[in-house]
Amino acid sequence: MILAAQPDMEIVGEAGNGREAIEIAEKLKPDLVIMDVTMPELNGIEATRRLATSLPRTRVLALSMHKDAVYVRDILRSGARGYLLKDSADADLLAAVRAVARGEGYLSPAVSDAVLTDYRRHVTDPIDLLTTREREVLQMIAEGKTNKDIAADLNLSVYTVEAHRGRVMEKLNLHSTGELVRFALRNGLID
Repeated sequence: MILAAQPDMEIVGEAGNGREAIEIAEKLKPDLVIMDVTMPELNGIEATRRLATSLPRTRVLALSMHKDAVYVRDILRSGARGYLLKDSADADLLAAVRAVARGEGYLSPAVSDAVLTDYRRHVTDPIDLLTTREREVLQMIAEGKTNKDIAADLNLSVYTVEAHRGRVMEKLNLHSTGELVRFALRNGLID
């Protein structure tokens, strides 16, 4: 009812389960699908994954009662562009639909903190563990600059540079300058 009342939106189909959602979407080719995460027969995560393959231009907004980051992560990996909690206000539903329809992402504010925490916990690229300044210091170390040179170039104290070097080594589990240089080479920080 909320969506149907909007002059810029048209409901073209409804489904009672995941298999039906795929069948209807493939037939009607909607601009956007609001996908329930937990549906009978085929859950919304798998249905979204299949839609992303068969209808890459159709955008998916996940709708769920689950605040757990695992659900959010799984459906976003499957191709959903947004995640909205079922208990959200009508205005949030409209904002989410419009944002996803424009190609933007949307997360319910109530899950954004869980998503950020989950993202930080599951970062797969070690370089992402480093701050911008730590990457800068790592690059300069790999280029052969001394702590004193780096401190002068970045307008920092030598002690601050040493602290950055120590955090880089700790975060990356590296134990020597040689290992830092090899890491920087493998990750494209230097040629």
